[in-house]
Amino acid sequence: MLDRLFRRRREARAIAEFYLTIVAQARLPGFYRDLGVPDTLDGRFDMVVLHVFLVMRRLKGQGAAAADRSRLLFEAMIDHFEKSLMEQGVGDSGVGRRIKTMARGIAGRIEVYDRALAEDGGQGLEVALDNNIYGTVPDVPPERLAVMAAYVRREAAGLESQPLESLLAGEVRFGPPPAAESD
Repeated sequence: MLDRLFRRRREARAIAEFYLTIVAQARLPGFYRDLGVPDTLDGRFDMVVLHVFLVMRRLKGQGAAAADRSRLLFEAMIDHFEKSLMEQGVGDSGVGRRIKTMARGIAGRIEVYDRALAEDGGQGLEVALDNNIYGTVPDVPPERLAVMAAYVRREAAGLESQPLESLLAGEVRFGPPPAAESD
């Protein structure tokens, strides 16, 4: 029984570290400085969701262990957002309502990003990024959206080439954020 408890704690720690590795990518200054992602709570939220989505997309359809890892990753993200709300002073009664709203928003983003990446050569990904990542930015230059969309496609392909065993072991590699084209 004690062994099971310690195993669960190790697993929880491993998932948290995996999640934080993904968050570190989403918080790289180049996204905010060079690509104009708003350096706000909303902008950072959307970048975390985007990167977690990319990993979850890679895990999708890869068996029970991958499905479990994906679920735990999603739960770690929700837990992190919940703790962030509490640190911001949102009262206990407001946290649950906000988390439900966030979870619905995350689910919508995941669906839109997944559909857009499955699309061949269309503008769906640029539209999804404009609506979500750049949702609070008026008049995002099309070149910037194209650069961000190319990054997302590159990372989706890069994750596909990473061995499933590595991801299940909590190892994930992303490339650097691209430099923005001159606007």
